[in-house]
Amino acid sequence: MYSKQTFLSSVLNALNGLFFFITKERNARIQLTAAAVAVTASVLLRISAMQWIIVLTCIGAVLCLEMVNTSVEKLCDVVHKEYHPEIRWVKDIAAAAVLLAALVSVIAGAIIFIPKMLSLI
Repeated sequence: MYSKQTFLSSVLNALNGLFFFITKERNARIQLTAAAVAVTASVLLRISAMQWIIVLTCIGAVLCLEMVNTSVEKLCDVVHKEYHPEIRWVKDIAAAAVLLAALVSVIAGAIIFIPKMLSLI
């Protein structure tokens, strides 16, 4: 049984999870690189405040869903070490959530960035 944690210890645990996610998960580093590119493009193209909200929401959604996906996969691996078709479904659905968020983010990015880039030509 877990003991009650202080707010500070909860924050430290969350930061530990974030550190693990960034250092151990290849997809996290890929998505953080894509996020850095999107933020850099946003600064250079001087997007509006509303467009910033959209870009940051997309980045947050993809990263958060990837963290949930990673957690689901790790938990499934602990619960059932051998292959199981139901576990596969759980993992595939969690991965599909990340994929869907990433696709929507790419579409939102195209809607925001393509007109800005074309206006520079």
